[in-house]
Amino acid sequence: MGGLRELAASFVVPGPAGVAVRARLRVSAVDAAVLAEVGVFLGSLAAGDLAERSRQGLGHDAASWAVRKRSLTGRSSACWAGSITKASHDQWGLARRGQAAYMAWLRGQIASIGARLARPLGAKADKREGLARGYASRGEWHAKSRRLQTLKARLAVVEADWAAGRVRVVRGGKRLAHARHHLHAAGLDEQAWRDRWRAVRMFLAADGESGKRFGNETIRVTDTGRLSVKLPAPLAHLANAPHGRYVLDATVRFQHRGQEWRDRVTANRAVAYRIHHDPARGRWYVTASWQRAAAPTLPLEAALARGVVGVDMNDDHLAAWQLDGHGNPVGEPQRFFYDLTGSRLLYHARRCGAAAIAIEDLDFSDGTSREKHGRNKRFRRLVSRFPTAKFKARLVSMAAEQDIAIVAVDPAYTSRWGAQHWQQPLSTTTRRISRHDAASIAVGRRALGHPIRRRTTPLPSHQSDGAGHRIVQARAEIRRREGTRPLVPGPRTGCAPPGRGAKAGDQCAQHRSGHPAEHGFWQQDSLPLSL
Repeated sequence: MGGLRELAASFVVPGPAGVAVRARLRVSAVDAAVLAEVGVFLGSLAAGDLAERSRQGLGHDAASWAVRKRSLTGRSSACWAGSITKASHDQWGLARRGQAAYMAWLRGQIASIGARLARPLGAKADKREGLARGYASRGEWHAKSRRLQTLKARLAVVEADWAAGRVRVVRGGKRLAHARHHLHAAGLDEQAWRDRWRAVRMFLAADGESGKRFGNETIRVTDTGRLSVKLPAPLAHLANAPHGRYVLDATVRFQHRGQEWRDRVTANRAVAYRIHHDPARGRWYVTASWQRAAAPTLPLEAALARGVVGVDMNDDHLAAWQLDGHGNPVGEPQRFFYDLTGSRLLYHARRCGAAAIAIEDLDFSDGTSREKHGRNKRFRRLVSRFPTAKFKARLVSMAAEQDIAIVAVDPAYTSRWGAQHWQQPLSTTTRRISRHDAASIAVGRRALGHPIRRRTTPLPSHQSDGAGHRIVQARAEIRRREGTRPLVPGPRTGCAPPGRGAKAGDQCAQHRSGHPAEHGFWQQDSLPLSL
């Protein structure tokens, strides 16, 4: 079909491979002071190690990693040195991936602007020929040509950094660093900003070690919730326990997945911990994380055997509708407002008996581009409000715990075709179907492998029933799906009123068994979707 892109196949989203739980630490003033001193000291070591790792660039290897670790071991301990060097390497890799994504974005913007600059002013787009629309005015054309040169200059700088293996990282975040020069706009004073800056640059994180006591030698949490920290060598005078450890007065209690965490630490399996401070609330938190065995992903056919709940994602709510295995909407449409938990949607899926939820595989990485949507700032802002990544991550992790599969479908044309084929037929005088409700049906049908288009009523001469042709949805392999209704034994419903039948005056017929003069009550069975 000209002008339509090829649709990607639907797939079952794999479950999470790790678990992270957080608990609050109700520490005393002394404990808070010790944690802050240790975190600031280790944070300074982490900043220096990240700078060293960035200077090495592409020339980094195992030997240079060992040199960095030996240097940090003398200033802290072997356990802290391993955690710091690994964190620095991961940070460098994350910055490198972000650099690659930024280069791809710049190249896409340059190509888009160049294509529009090559078109005449006011020219319309031609999707069949692959031609972009031209700019509306000479002033806009001139502004875009200047922007094109700016983007090319940025791309040259990023490509040079990429070739040299050089990354640009701000420990604590670039946004918070820029807020130092705009304290009034950020709603902060200088002291509040310094507290936040110091908190985010602390380093109090340690990877788990299988076989070690309670799964972590550096930050240890016992099965009873007692937390202790291995102090670096320069701060060993702060220890209140043997072997240079500091034991906090506060105890740790994980409300979520507490039993699973307790089973791991009792068996001395690896658990990573991270302690961080929230200066805005004045609270300390500890986060425990560990890897888990990946659950086998269900085949797509098995996940959709009992139907699916189609979900259309919007900027402020989710529109959901249950569909059976043949693609027929069942029940009433549902609407769930965002709370980023997914619990109400999962509860609805369990109540419906569906084992899968179909969502759109949305990616708005280029959705806010001015070249894609022109001057439509309102639409760009609407797209930027979609919490796609955060919502999908939480939904997938929560659905995996309840054995509900998440099926990702191509989002192309679901809203347009859903409204075209389903909005008007399902609307009645007492029920108004929105465009989003119709789109949820389109998402569910695409997950089931059905076309979005609805089977419509054929011409009267081609109808197989006197009361009208069946328009319910059924798979192509279902036998007799286009045939007449099955013959039901007994009299027909198109009968005369009582006392006015063709044999109403025939007393013989009235009193003779097997010849009733009037039809008895007959209830038509519901139409089966499969035979």
